[in-house]
Amino acid sequence: MYFTLASKNNRMEAYNEHFSAYKELRSTIDTVADTLSAIHKHHMKCKKGCDLCCMDYAILPIEFHFIQNEINAEMNMGKTIKTSGKSDGCIFLKNNSCTIYKHRPVICRTHGLPLLYTNDDYEWELSTCELNFRKYDYGRFTPDNTFPQDKINSRLFMLNKKFITEFREKKYDEPERIPLKKLAEQML
Repeated sequence: MYFTLASKNNRMEAYNEHFSAYKELRSTIDTVADTLSAIHKHHMKCKKGCDLCCMDYAILPIEFHFIQNEINAEMNMGKTIKTSGKSDGCIFLKNNSCTIYKHRPVICRTHGLPLLYTNDDYEWELSTCELNFRKYDYGRFTPDNTFPQDKINSRLFMLNKKFITEFREKKYDEPERIPLKKLAEQML
């Protein structure tokens, strides 16, 4: 079970449904990311120790509570989750390494990849890390070899929308995001 408040069985089941759907989306993201990483392996510099993209991101409530439950489960099994204690950057970045890597949010799972999305003018836009694709012809990017950011964000938004309608511990607004460092505060 993902949600650990045993006295709230009915809500627990509803939350677990939402968390299962989130976990399924995360698995899809990981599959696409792995495929794109293999396609672009010669143009990507991402590796352990590179933390250029690691910041204190704000994430949707469904992600926040899912990750919180995963971290709590690990801590209940005796695992220690380390934090940097720094106020700038990601609180879970310790010695240039992510201490919650397997639980990291969606945004962290897509960094480094060529991200395709529509901008405010409804035009396609491509985003890549400044360290990656330095000697790559950007004209070779297509929807087949880029990450479909809009499609994934839409699915995540809809999962979150359903989740917050049933979440009773706190009332969230649809666009509300929670900073990752709040996870560290919950661990203390």
